[in-house]
Amino acid sequence: MAESDAAGAEQLAQRYRSLVEHTPDAICVHESGTIVYVNPAMVRLLGARSAGDLLGLSITAFVHPDSVPAMLERIEQLTAEGAASPPTEMDLVRVDGHTVPVQTVSVLTVWQDELAYQVVVHDLTAQRAAEASARRAEAHFTTVVSQLEEGVLVVDRRGRLESINPAGMRILGIDDSTPVIGRLIDELPVTMVDRDGTLLPTARHPMAHTLATGEAVTQYVFGVARADGRQVWLSCNCRLLNPESPDSSGVSSFADITEFRASRRQLEYQATHDALTGLANRSLILSQLATALADEGGGLVTTVLFIDLDGFKAINDTLGHAIGDTVLQIVAQRLQRALRAEDLVGRLGGDEFLVLLSGHPQRADLPALVERLRVTMAEPILARGHRLEVSASVGITELGPHEHRSPEAVLHDADLAMYRDKPAGHRDVGLGPGRRSNSTHAS
Repeated sequence: MAESDAAGAEQLAQRYRSLVEHTPDAICVHESGTIVYVNPAMVRLLGARSAGDLLGLSITAFVHPDSVPAMLERIEQLTAEGAASPPTEMDLVRVDGHTVPVQTVSVLTVWQDELAYQVVVHDLTAQRAAEASARRAEAHFTTVVSQLEEGVLVVDRRGRLESINPAGMRILGIDDSTPVIGRLIDELPVTMVDRDGTLLPTARHPMAHTLATGEAVTQYVFGVARADGRQVWLSCNCRLLNPESPDSSGVSSFADITEFRASRRQLEYQATHDALTGLANRSLILSQLATALADEGGGLVTTVLFIDLDGFKAINDTLGHAIGDTVLQIVAQRLQRALRAEDLVGRLGGDEFLVLLSGHPQRADLPALVERLRVTMAEPILARGHRLEVSASVGITELGPHEHRSPEAVLHDADLAMYRDKPAGHRDVGLGPGRRSNSTHAS
C-alpha cells in the first residue's frame, strides 16, 4: 500500500514537472534569495543560454532596482506554506541588460525539504505594446477630432455628454469655460427645433433613436437656438461608438449648414419668383395650378384671373424700360395689397399678371373684386417724376370641382377672356384671340 502511494506521488510529481517545464509562463524557485530552479520559459524570458547560466545567482540580479524593495516586502509577508502574494507588476532585467515588464505571483512552498519561494512570471511585453498602441491611437484620434471643422460629441446611455470637440462647442455657441461634460443633452445652453421651427424634445432627437435602437441616423437636419441669440441649422449623423456592445455610447457628428441652407432657399426662391416684382413666376403659377386641378375637392383654387395692363406699351416706348419696370413693381404691390394672403399673385411676363383665388368665393362677389382691382390699377402712378396712368383688362376663368383642363389650357382660356375684356383701341390689330403680340413686354 505504501509502495502504491509512493508510486502515485511520483507520477503526480512527474506530471507537475512536465507541466512546469512546458507552461508558457516563466517559473523560478529561489531559496534564501538564491535561484535554485528555472523552467525553459524563464530561461527565454531572461535571455540566458541555459538554466545553468541562472542557477546559483541572486534573484535580485534579475530584478530592476526600483522593484527590489517592494518585492522583498511582499516576500517577508509570506509566512505560512502555501501563502501567495497578490499579482503584482514589476520590471525584470535580462542578461543583456534590457528591461522586461512582468506580472508576478510568489508562493511560499517546500523545495527539497526546505522552504522556498516559487515565482510565476507572466511577460507583459505584448500587453504593454498593445496599450501603448491604443494610447497612441487615442491621442491621434483626439488630435484629429480636435482639428475638425465638424462638431463631434459622445453621449453615454443615460444621455450625458462624455466629450465634445472644440468645433462642436463653437457651432453650438457654448463658451469654452462652460462646464458641459457630464450634463444631459437637454441641460446644454441651447434649444433645438425641427425643420418647421417646432421645439424638438430630446426624446425625438436622432441620438435618442440611435441609443434606443442601435440604428444609425444620417443627414438629419434640425435647428439650434444658441445662447447668444443666433439660430443655426445643423446636419448631423448619429451612430453607436461600438455597435457590438449593448452598452455602447453614441457618437454624433454635425456640421453648420446655415449658410448653405440659406443659399439653397434663395436659389429655390429665385427659381420660382419673378426677379423684378418678387411675385410668383410662370413656373410656380403653373405648378400651383396643376396642384389645384389635381385636387378632387376643388377647394385649393376656384377662380383664375388674367390681368393685362392697358397703355403700358406707350409708357415703355416713350419713357423707357426703367420707368416701365418701376410701373410694374408698383402694380405688383397694389395687386398683393388688394388680395388676400392665401391668394397667389404672379407675373407671367411683360405686363401680364395672373391671380389664383383660393377657397370658395361667391360668384356674385367676383364682379366687385374685379372692379376693385380695376380701380386699384387705375390710380395714378408716380414714377421718377412722371405721373402715369394705366388701366387693367381682366379675364376670368372659373374651375369646376372635376376639372379636366390642363394648367396651360386654363391659362389660355383666361387669356382669351382677358382679350375680350380689353378695350377695342388696345387690341392688337391683325391678330386673333390667343395670338397677341409680346411687343409690349417690359423686362
